[in-house]
Amino acid sequence: MKLDILAIGVHPDDVELGCSGTLINEIKRGKKAGIVDLTQGELGTRGTIETRHEEAARAAKIIGVSVRENLKMRDGFFRNDEENQVKLIRVIRKYQPHIVIGNILHDRHPDHGRAGHLISTAAYLSGLSKIETNDENGKAQQRWRPGYVLHYLQDWYHEPDLLIDISDVFEQRMESIKAYSTQFHTSQSSDEGPQTYISTPDFLESVIARARMLGKKIGVKYAEGFLTEKKIGIRNLDALIQNET
Repeated sequence: MKLDILAIGVHPDDVELGCSGTLINEIKRGKKAGIVDLTQGELGTRGTIETRHEEAARAAKIIGVSVRENLKMRDGFFRNDEENQVKLIRVIRKYQPHIVIGNILHDRHPDHGRAGHLISTAAYLSGLSKIETNDENGKAQQRWRPGYVLHYLQDWYHEPDLLIDISDVFEQRMESIKAYSTQFHTSQSSDEGPQTYISTPDFLESVIARARMLGKKIGVKYAEGFLTEKKIGIRNLDALIQNET
């Protein structure tokens, strides 16, 4: 299956927090999108591997992605090394996305930055024909390099290079985040288990506040922000006029 957009997160829920509004927007426009989680989030204080899988499946359905995979790298201990680069190269070549969206390159959680660099490295190496990989059936894969690699904002703020209006799908975006009831404070959350940085009501309020703040920068109610690895150009000024209508 060929995808237009492949979103990658080191933990289940990273994609929901970082770019689910953008994915929902593009899917509603007829684009095909998928999600790949690098780890199972097994080191998370709350929840289990099983509950995280259930929550990820629920969130994927809310977003409307065509596929969601988990590469089962070691949460907290994976490295940007050849073994994991090849795992990710196989996925990129499998889905041949035009755009890859992944973790930020530097953040509070060390897994986020490490994953961001792994995603960036794999996206580049995937375009080299002398790196040979096979699919699940043993068939040789063709090289593929995405046209763009974007990095969504996470805990630490970075001034975005690109802002996308998600006002029309904001409630659906929040529902995909709340699908992780073991992780975040929702009406379905259990009071059992220790309190964590992301399990307080304040955390979800900060998610909403961030989207409002980013939206204000471009004159809309809510937005998601991204860093780009290369400059994004337009063919003519009509693209700017269309953005104002």
